[in-house]
Amino acid sequence: MNGENIEEINNPKDQTITVKTTSVLLSRMVKGSKDDDFKTAIFRFFSRNNPHLQEGFPNKIIQYTNTEKVRIMGLNVSYYLEGNDIVINDLEEVTLSHEGTKIFLTAKQKSVQRRQQG
Repeated sequence: MNGENIEEINNPKDQTITVKTTSVLLSRMVKGSKDDDFKTAIFRFFSRNNPHLQEGFPNKIIQYTNTEKVRIMGLNVSYYLEGNDIVINDLEEVTLSHEGTKIFLTAKQKSVQRRQQG
């Protein structure tokens, strides 16, 4: 897949969105405008685990400007100190619920005790 086929959604109109995916990479970006109180939350959805370890483009990107916090509910997540990203692997789908300046992330996640190295 190349970067031309990425579906991008900025500030979705629907309060709740569900995306079929294998992994999601959660990052933050600068404020969307000078009037925003908070930064932009960006969710990149991939069809493989550990997308930060190899080159490639996401299938979908969803951005929410002026986001105070993202609550990740009941999932196994990884935070990589080399960057500012949170990676959630072994997913079937992710649901994002937007309430004011807060995003609630829930998902269906496969149970994996230990990932093979390599």
